Amino acid sequence: MTRKETVERLETAVYTVPTDTPEADGTLSWDSTTLVLATVRCGPVTGIGWTYAPAAAARIVDDVLADVVVGRPAFDVPGINEAMQRAVRNAGLPGVAAQAISAVDIALWDCKARLLDLPLVDLLGAARAEVPVYGSGGFTTYDAERQDRQLRGWAQELGVPRVKIKIGESWGRCEERDLRRVAEARASIGDTAALFVDANGAYGAKQAVRVAAALADEGVTWFEEPVSSDHLTALAHVRDRVTADVAAGEYGYTLPYFEHMLAAGAVDCLQADVTRCGGITVWLRVAALAHGRGLDISGHCAPHAHAHAAAAVPNLRHLEWFHDHVRIEGILFDGVLDPAGGSVDPAEGTGPGLGLALNTERAQRYRVT
Repeated sequence: MTRKETVERLETAVYTVPTDTPEADGTLSWDSTTLVLATVRCGPVTGIGWTYAPAAAARIVDDVLADVVVGRPAFDVPGINEAMQRAVRNAGLPGVAAQAISAVDIALWDCKARLLDLPLVDLLGAARAEVPVYGSGGFTTYDAERQDRQLRGWAQELGVPRVKIKIGESWGRCEERDLRRVAEARASIGDTAALFVDANGAYGAKQAVRVAAALADEGVTWFEEPVSSDHLTALAHVRDRVTADVAAGEYGYTLPYFEHMLAAGAVDCLQADVTRCGGITVWLRVAALAHGRGLDISGHCAPHAHAHAAAAVPNLRHLEWFHDHVRIEGILFDGVLDPAGGSVDPAEGTGPGLGLALNTERAQRYRVT
């Protein structure tokens, strides 16, 4: 194998999978999730990557990125990433274009590792043998019985020692129910498991501080987006006044976004989403920014897209084992990881690269384009 292998084709497919029940967080509700798949073909191998985004992301891959990617050396992933970012200048990088780039970048890394017949973590270089995960779901639409069943499934059946639920229902207008659900979550998981909450930016700053004081009584140690991450001054204000670690960053689409968040002193742990921020290439740079300030990084959602990169950084705190994406990735892909015991080993995949293969038979019923 030589470095002269070039990308021969870049293709997309779009899959929409209904949720198993209506879902909502503090600021949004949904009943299905769309995955945009990018497939890179190079010589004898195929690499896959994906993003959770509207189908428009596939159009950007097909109409804007394909001509930039095809024909380039498959090993030069950072160079291709830079070329893609330049190609969307007039289209606008933050948002759907960044998600499209992310899917292609992940596919390119998967392809490169497959060309070398290596698990991706071995190509990147492991900083840890296992990646800690936390169970994530607890949607505001769940009744007490469904929330209890989900949390006990993670904490007791799988032995995952950290879980997260959504709060901030209806833009923070259901504060009493938020607190009741947190108390119920603590009862479900017992005293030893870590309990996290995510408000998805639903609260105002003073309300978030007030809620955090009550959350402390239930031992909540992670308060994700207590206020909108668009308002870094407010986020830093809350961080200074609460005992739980404040986390944010899932909506970061560019590297400067994360630097601005860090410079504002807005978080105790930085989140980044490999399917949004520009792919594995940029996610590793985000981790380095956080490491330079003595902070950890946490992978947001899309667990199988993150696992190998997460194992390659020394300042990883954990990876989100998000209910919707775990379910979708288990439907669409063979070779998914087992979180039993509270961590995953990405090298346990069934082959090189990400260790996944699209199951075309199962996936076909959900394909929309």
